[in-house]
Amino acid sequence: MSDDYASYRAAHLELDERVSARLRDRLPVVAERTVSAITAEVPDYSGALTGTMREKIENAVRIALGTFLQLIEGAQLIDPSTPLAPALEAAYALGSGEARSGRSMDALLAAYRVGARVAWREVSATTVRSGLAAETVAEFAELMFAYIDELSAASVAGHADELASVGRARRRNLERLARQLLAGEPEEALRRSAERADWPLPQTLTVVLLPRRNLRAVLALLGPHTLESGEDLPGIDPGEEMAVLLVPDTHGARRRQLTRLLHGHKAVLGPARPWHRVAASYQRATRALALGLGEPDAGPVDTEHHLAELLLSMDPEALADLRAQALAPLAGLPPATAHRLAETLRSWLLHQGRRDDVAADLFVHPQTVRYRMGKLRELYGDLLHEPATVLALTIALAVPPTPPETTD
Repeated sequence: MSDDYASYRAAHLELDERVSARLRDRLPVVAERTVSAITAEVPDYSGALTGTMREKIENAVRIALGTFLQLIEGAQLIDPSTPLAPALEAAYALGSGEARSGRSMDALLAAYRVGARVAWREVSATTVRSGLAAETVAEFAELMFAYIDELSAASVAGHADELASVGRARRRNLERLARQLLAGEPEEALRRSAERADWPLPQTLTVVLLPRRNLRAVLALLGPHTLESGEDLPGIDPGEEMAVLLVPDTHGARRRQLTRLLHGHKAVLGPARPWHRVAASYQRATRALALGLGEPDAGPVDTEHHLAELLLSMDPEALADLRAQALAPLAGLPPATAHRLAETLRSWLLHQGRRDDVAADLFVHPQTVRYRMGKLRELYGDLLHEPATVLALTIALAVPPTPPETTD
């Protein structure tokens, strides 16, 4: 039982039946004027308290003030465990309902302040006209405002609890949606989950992988509709301690902005994809992470700048077979010689046969390039002019040849 209720029971207000009856008769008018003042003075309630809703609120005000009068009249007679509880429960329910309606706690408290002022103006006028002594009127005011404070505190608690409950439920729904998106579930199921989570559908989503320790700092830089997931990520070693963000609508020129925001953070950016196909962005980002693309501590890795490496990494065995097949004419040479010729052939293909550019790339004399290319033409013959052979060599040598191991 609250301390304020103890003050009600300790009160000895001289409210005779005549004064009480007048106050009770005024309750409908007090309730009507209180609600009118709230709708006029609190913007969030302007136009909201009409029709059936207005009747309900006016009735709630009558009941609340009636309960207060009951407490005062029966201070020495009523069981202390019963009279205040229904009013507090109703105030708590009012706060919960206001939160569900989208009105803020500030609006609710403003409504209580306005309501208390108007209610006391009407009630005090009645008590003064009834001849109550000034001391009694002052005590009446003190108790009435203490009572309204208790009601407002109960409403605030209901409002806060509702928001917390809704917030927890929405977070759970958003986490579930993120998991479904990463798993590549059907679009219709994703739409239902997005609606349940009250998440606006974007045009595209981009996956960002980053260390979990940086998650809060990066989230603070991104929009409020960014989704996150940090547990049981498929395709990522748990020891990596990575989190994943699904960032809405950072395609086109906005991708550069996203990269700038991530400057200074070790992150991997997947490609922008239609929102319901973001699983493809996730798969590419995790593959880039596994390959260790980018320079250590060089900031975010944009997978759009590493498409060739990603493509070549998709089937390592096929790439190894292609390399062996394309470089078969070099197989009979000493390893060091085969490496030099393969290195020269790669540079020749990349620089489209420009001898001086190849020499600069390999740090050798142009005559050395000429000699090596002569050897390659002897080994490959006319094959070196076949488009299919050139394509196979270009792919096979896309990654620089690995130097042969040397022994002491």
